[in-house]
Amino acid sequence: MEADFSFFALFWRASFVVQMVMILLLAASFWGWAIIIRKAIAYRAARNEQAAFDGAFWSGEPLDELYDQIGTAPDGASEKIFAAGMLEWRRSHRQDGGLIAGAQARIDRSMDVAINKEAEDLTAGLPFLATVGSTAPFVGLFGTVWGIMNSFIEIAGQQNTSLAVVAPGIAEALLATGLGLLAAIPAVVAYNKLSADSDKIVAGYESFADEFSTILSRQLGA
Repeated sequence: MEADFSFFALFWRASFVVQMVMILLLAASFWGWAIIIRKAIAYRAARNEQAAFDGAFWSGEPLDELYDQIGTAPDGASEKIFAAGMLEWRRSHRQDGGLIAGAQARIDRSMDVAINKEAEDLTAGLPFLATVGSTAPFVGLFGTVWGIMNSFIEIAGQQNTSLAVVAPGIAEALLATGLGLLAAIPAVVAYNKLSADSDKIVAGYESFADEFSTILSRQLGA
């Protein structure tokens, strides 16, 4: 009878260890794609929010009024950084209107903390992509080696080296390598792209914080 070389047939004929390797690689691939899609949506939203807030910030509206509109619990990342700076700015004023010493340093630290929190949110999940990209080929290779070893053991037991006997076992083993590459290649490409995108977004936050700090420093020196 003609052998069935479909994916499911190869999976069910594989040994338990190779099946576990395949399941692990498929799960890693699906989870990796979930992270990729979620991050792509989140980064697009972050860029849109950043652009919208920059427009509001540089519109000429007084900073106190903009802060009152945003409130103490803003949603957007740029708004959170701005709110952190403004909150510390207001806290640095004494009741008599004077400024508490070290206001500039505290404002900068407050915005740095807010930026670090946003950077952590942006990069969450990326280490998983890096791990999958670096380890999935080796996990798949382990499954291949194990499968080929079992195939040779079966060949030795049957005392038959015909292609009809060898091919199914070899195909099952090589499927593990294919799944490893299927998981690794998108993970590596996406990790590099998403890492570069997150760096650009964080650089935008840092640039805004520097500009905002400069504006406040002028008022401190006035």
